[in-house]
Amino acid sequence: MNPQLALVLALLTVCVVLFVVNRPRMDVVALLAVAALPLTGIVSVNEALAGFSDQNVILIGLLFVVGESLVRTGVANRIGEFMLHHSSGSEVRLLILLMLGVAAVGSIMSSTGVVAIFIPVVLLISTRRSLDPGKFMMPLAFAGLISGMLTLVGTAPNLVVDAALEHAGHRGFSFFSFTPFGAAILGAGVLYMLVARRFLPRRPGNSSATRKRRQLIDLIQEYQLQDRAHRLRIGTDSPLIGKTVAEMAPRRQFTANVVAVERKGRRQTEVLEPRPDLILQKGDVLLIDLEQPPSEEMKASAAKLKLEPLSLRSLYFSDHSREIGMAEILLPPGSSLTGQTVIEAAIRTRFRLNVIGLRRGGEALPSSPCAVKLRPGDTLLVIGRWKHIRNLAKRVHEVILLTLPAESDEAPPAASRAGFALASLLVMMVLMITGWVPNAIAALICCLLMGATRCINLDSAYRSIQWPSLILIVGMMPFSTALQKTGGVDLAVNLLLDVFGGSQPRILLGALFLLTAGTGLFVSNTATAVLMTPIALKAAEALKVSPYPFAMTVALAASCAFMTPVSSPVNTLVMGPGNYRFSDFLIIGVPFTAIAMALTLLLVPWLLPF
Repeated sequence: MNPQLALVLALLTVCVVLFVVNRPRMDVVALLAVAALPLTGIVSVNEALAGFSDQNVILIGLLFVVGESLVRTGVANRIGEFMLHHSSGSEVRLLILLMLGVAAVGSIMSSTGVVAIFIPVVLLISTRRSLDPGKFMMPLAFAGLISGMLTLVGTAPNLVVDAALEHAGHRGFSFFSFTPFGAAILGAGVLYMLVARRFLPRRPGNSSATRKRRQLIDLIQEYQLQDRAHRLRIGTDSPLIGKTVAEMAPRRQFTANVVAVERKGRRQTEVLEPRPDLILQKGDVLLIDLEQPPSEEMKASAAKLKLEPLSLRSLYFSDHSREIGMAEILLPPGSSLTGQTVIEAAIRTRFRLNVIGLRRGGEALPSSPCAVKLRPGDTLLVIGRWKHIRNLAKRVHEVILLTLPAESDEAPPAASRAGFALASLLVMMVLMITGWVPNAIAALICCLLMGATRCINLDSAYRSIQWPSLILIVGMMPFSTALQKTGGVDLAVNLLLDVFGGSQPRILLGALFLLTAGTGLFVSNTATAVLMTPIALKAAEALKVSPYPFAMTVALAASCAFMTPVSSPVNTLVMGPGNYRFSDFLIIGVPFTAIAMALTLLLVPWLLPF
């Protein structure tokens, strides 16, 4: 070992130790490495800073923007709701759906991109279920890594190995050559995570339950709205069919508010704003806030109108928190609303919101707010579309919008642009799959399309990028250059051939897997595949056996970056949201790498005989 290699390994060891103790922050350690390596004279300043111009780093940053666009347009919410609906309240089903969904999507696009897109989905689900996101972030990362083992285009190392085979005069792999191996490892990964997630520590800050911000449930309880919610479906021969909401006049007759209207669309149920001119249709479901207990007269009127009572799906329509919300507004002195009742002030017409509660002197009034003369200092509880609630912030002379509940963060501000977001995402996937343009350019085109169609604005785009994660990746990249320039990688490869060159093919496969996975801890998986594939093919040639099991082993091992948070950008991405430490990946990742290795050594020689 030459002195330069010893110095690089010493610096790398110091970084790993600092990562383990988590002092200072990992991105700060990475910046220290960027500053230290050029001082050794082993790498130049340009080489140390090359990560800032690396297209994969740019790609990761752009995919953060793509993920944020999917959140802002409500696509992420819908994916989360699909998982929530089909998980039937079971954390086990939720974890299985998450891992299978991520692996399926990641099999045709960048695993890093898939994980970046699904991180907001997991956070939304965790918030709604009051779950610890740390129990799902590592399964998300593992599924993203395994997704690269499912198809030829699942990850770059697969394409590197395929190109090396063709360059050596062999037929390359087909699109689904990797699928049997990846599917087996995915199945093992799901079963493993169902058990291993219990060993992930629950740390303060992980759980959404620790948040002190008010939620809709708090407002529902404070204003005693639990028994005021009703769902009524318009029957086939109801006289309301063809009439407008204004013609119903429910508020004046029965002190009732139509909060929203559920209407079945072609693909899903829509939640419509109850505008006065909205024409009612057969099968519409009216979401009614009834300020007084239903009287016999009211029940008779509903039966006459052919309104069928339906069961509630949640507490006071909170299942529709993505579309409709609640907030408190304060009446300042001089407001034009004071001295009038809610009806006289025409608040619904003026603000397109319903008043469902009134607080005076710190106490919520039990009676209907409709007949009460409003005073300065009164606090009104309003319900309606989130966009109309946010618009109240512009009416400071009439009302003061108090703190919004936590669910307002989940309400997509660009829900009407969801179709454009999906179309832009489809364009990116097609460009990545076909290889017509580099992946970074495909992601950039997607971001520009999303910006042009107002799925996201520039301020939101910049805020969405996880800069500490990018800095960590950039800071570790110069070590790859340093190890190659000092002969560290070559030394390891020569040792492999000297020790295992004359052994049985399966033993050499195991050694090849270990060296590839070990090298991948410090060198990118793509660079690892570039370095290891020629050695694998030469080893097969020396043993006079088929090159395919050796090439497949290198490809699978290059994706087994489960053991440290810096061995793959996928792991780095979930560090913050999962509130993980370096040791968490060692505890969970090392055993699963052993499982993946065992499956590889069992299946590869069987499906790809020597």
